[in-house]
Amino acid sequence: MKNPLSDALYKKRHIPKEYPIRGEYFRDQTAILHSMEFRRLKHKTQVFFSPENDHVCTRIEHVLHVATIAASVCKGLNKYGWQLDAEMAFAIGLGHDLGHAPFGHIGEESLCKALNIQNAFIHEIHSYKIAEHLAQDGNGLNLTYAVLDGIISHCGEHFEQSILPSAIQKNLDEINTRNSLPNTYEGCIMRFADKIAYLGRDLEDALIVDNFINLKDLPPRIAQKLGNKNGDIINHLVMDLIENSKYSNEIRLSDEVFNLMKELKNFNYKNIYNHPKMIEYGKFFKNIIKTLFEHFSELILKYGKDFERYSALNLKVERSFGIYLEKMNNYYSKSGDKENQIIANFIAGMTDHYAIEAMKQITIPNPILFIK
Repeated sequence: MKNPLSDALYKKRHIPKEYPIRGEYFRDQTAILHSMEFRRLKHKTQVFFSPENDHVCTRIEHVLHVATIAASVCKGLNKYGWQLDAEMAFAIGLGHDLGHAPFGHIGEESLCKALNIQNAFIHEIHSYKIAEHLAQDGNGLNLTYAVLDGIISHCGEHFEQSILPSAIQKNLDEINTRNSLPNTYEGCIMRFADKIAYLGRDLEDALIVDNFINLKDLPPRIAQKLGNKNGDIINHLVMDLIENSKYSNEIRLSDEVFNLMKELKNFNYKNIYNHPKMIEYGKFFKNIIKTLFEHFSELILKYGKDFERYSALNLKVERSFGIYLEKMNNYYSKSGDKENQIIANFIAGMTDHYAIEAMKQITIPNPILFIK
């Protein structure tokens, strides 16, 4: 099975380059890996905020899981005559969460609320904006169309039993919802890989949280059919996806396994993502994002683009904000982004730790120094 559009389109990038050794999509992988945004994913929450625990999944581990699962499915289908590019799928997986805010989906929701426009901040779209425009001081990563399309179309919240790639070329800059379907089978596979990666892994982490959930809480049907360990769950979902797609023209799960996946999703939402502890933590994170947004709004209203005045401010985070504005000035002068969007972009780039440190700086004064 081949993709519906031309290879020339899929490999198109703004600045044409030849990669005789690495190849087009491996080059995209390395561009993403070397980006500052990718590096910061290691200190961004996946689900559980636990910076002191080395074994709890962070955003960087999640994207690596997604990339390897997507590439594995491509390799599995290629054994049955499909013509899929595992390196493209891996690149999409690496880049799909570049634009995630600190504190996971709570951070995303909080930025949406701060912008005061419904769906004003969608991490799929922001990940695309990072890759295409904002990275490298407003120059972007110069990725291929196929990888950019996969990133912006990766929506991990929509649970479909089957997906076909869209045969209509898109203007990616004009996409402003989660409703866009990928233009490649690799992008479709990545959508499944995202869900496969987080459902079992989030369950695995939840089981080691103190006073959270127990293994006996898991519905018996899920434990019997999919397993109760992340590795078993991933294996069952991946093999079912390959088995039910190999002679089809679409990427699909069987009826039974799709229903099991939905049941596991519902279990996770009820018992993990909406657990009282998670809701309580969410209140702290929402307050941090709200406070930061209001503070930077006051700063930009007061100083605008007077970069020298930012450099003279007392707080390090305020000076850093001025440096960010100066580095990005060339891009923002052309993009037409409003001040609120610029602030959201700055906050979205923060790690959990940096956001908390920024909160401390603007709310807790340094002690007064005495000479005696």
